Amino acid sequence: MATEQDLQALSPSDRARLERLAELAGRTPLETLYFVQRDGFEECEESVRENLIAEQDIAEGRGVPNEQVMEDAQRIIDECAQRAKQA
Repeated sequence: MATEQDLQALSPSDRARLERLAELAGRTPLETLYFVQRDGFEECEESVRENLIAEQDIAEGRGVPNEQVMEDAQRIIDECAQRAKQA
């Protein structure tokens, strides 16, 4: 887990970058630093950007309801099982 000392060790530019990322992610800088230490700034920034895009898509109705996804998955499983029985 990241500590206050880890935060203090960051350069001013990295601290500013972390604070911007934390704000976008809806987390504190300390919570965000854990992920940055584990995955790197670039990976975390990409992940947050992709999540924001996905949330926007869902808000605008461009997502697929879970119920439909589950029905489609079950249909595919059933079709594969039928083919396996016929083989």
